[in-house]
Amino acid sequence: MTISSYPVPTQTAQSELEIKRSKFLTFAAHADSRDTAEAFIRGLRMQHPQANHVCWAYIAGAPDTTVRSMSDDGEPSGTAGMPMLKVLQHSGLGDIVVAVVRYFGGTKLGTGGLQRAYTDAVVRVLADLPTVIKVSRTLLSLIYDYAHDDGVKRLLARYDVADVKADYGEQVKVSAAVSNSDINAVKAELVNVTAGTIILLDNKISCK
Repeated sequence: MTISSYPVPTQTAQSELEIKRSKFLTFAAHADSRDTAEAFIRGLRMQHPQANHVCWAYIAGAPDTTVRSMSDDGEPSGTAGMPMLKVLQHSGLGDIVVAVVRYFGGTKLGTGGLQRAYTDAVVRVLADLPTVIKVSRTLLSLIYDYAHDDGVKRLLARYDVADVKADYGEQVKVSAAVSNSDINAVKAELVNVTAGTIILLDNKISCK
């Protein structure tokens, strides 16, 4: 079942962690697509050409999307990217990319130390990350007779519906962005309240 609403970043956040003289600069940003996430990572590489590692993870969509990835960027396998991705998975956030820029301080941290460092780095940046709830919606287009207008209005008012627009011509034409969690119930009730005479068209969208 796809998650219909979830928190997403509203702006970029940054934090810094120092362990045994190694600096971990962590950045978090909004990323609703793979291209956006990877562009953000490329930008950080350009800003920090002297860094030893730029490790990253992202979830580009709802928290349960399969559009996700991560990288250890030269750190021992499983010590950076996967711990970072796990923090994101447990956060409930979506549309997010995090990257940790590491400047090596001369002392090796070991496998366990690296896993803790990258985990703590992401936890720290998420603690101060501004977010907003994103609602996945379906844009419904309705066409029905005037006799059903009051009933349709009352029905839509009972649900999580946004951006309602009406055009009154030979028939009533309405567009409304309905939360995906409500969409099936709304469509079924619209058919009932109009005695099956309504014309329904839908298109999935996402709104904040």
